[in-house]
Amino acid sequence: MSQPESAVADAQAGGRSGQEPLAKLAARYGLRRAMARPRFTVYVRQLWERRHFILTYATSRNVSKYSNSALGQLWQVLTPLLNAAIYYVMFGIILGGRGNIANYPAFLLTGMFVFTYTQRTVTAGAKSISGNLSLIRALHFPRASLPLAYTIQELQQLAISMGVLLVIVVATGEFPTWFWLMIPVVLLLQTMFNIGAGLIIARLGSSMRDLNQLLPFITRTWLYASGVFFSIQEKVVGSAELPQWVADVMYYANPAASYIEVMRDILITKSDHVPPQSVWISCVFWAVFTLGFGFWYFWRAEERYGRG
Repeated sequence: MSQPESAVADAQAGGRSGQEPLAKLAARYGLRRAMARPRFTVYVRQLWERRHFILTYATSRNVSKYSNSALGQLWQVLTPLLNAAIYYVMFGIILGGRGNIANYPAFLLTGMFVFTYTQRTVTAGAKSISGNLSLIRALHFPRASLPLAYTIQELQQLAISMGVLLVIVVATGEFPTWFWLMIPVVLLLQTMFNIGAGLIIARLGSSMRDLNQLLPFITRTWLYASGVFFSIQEKVVGSAELPQWVADVMYYANPAASYIEVMRDILITKSDHVPPQSVWISCVFWAVFTLGFGFWYFWRAEERYGRG
């Protein structure tokens, strides 16, 4: 009799007689639960093996998103353009948020597009598990595939938005410089942060039913604290006359503000707005820390997704 057959026989006998717990029997024969969480290194390898599924799933969601509209995929270009026009009219003209910023249209839209990438990734991540329970319960795959796919979906949308942004930046009088070669580096760091944040919020969203109701308020507060519509240094230290450390906290403790400020520094030269040079350190720290912690935090609950 083979080892698995012996284990089954012993389990049946143990179950009838009650002499040996099934968990102890499984340990003696080296058996594990079918849905047991794999080791972290094995888990990462399984994700890499499913990279084609993740990419295809993300792309199909982007394609199907506008499939029922008359203009179809053209909305991927029209959406950021319409957002750009609305934000400029509201915050640049009506509310007078430009202050002493010379190239306010490029300043505003850079902040808006960069922040929206993180905001949409976090919001989508919160629903990536709870919104795909039928898929999770039907198939066995690393559950982190879903938050990853949602992040890639938003990255694909960002690629189109960045194209629109670069056209607007040039149209407002800026010219490409060698610093523009750093744009992919900044987006890579931001994507690393977004993946980690998406994984963290995905685990929280799988068990906290009210999280999706709270997220709009959280992201709106985050939006206003990230200096999207104004210069943090000018408004916080200049207009509000608060201590410098308050502005430093808003720069360094808020990853969204860090990525916005670095991207503005790269794209905009005709402006008196100069972010702290050390904000690059904040970008790298938040990318590495959030990605590492996010994977670990999500992986720890792998066995619980889709239960209940």
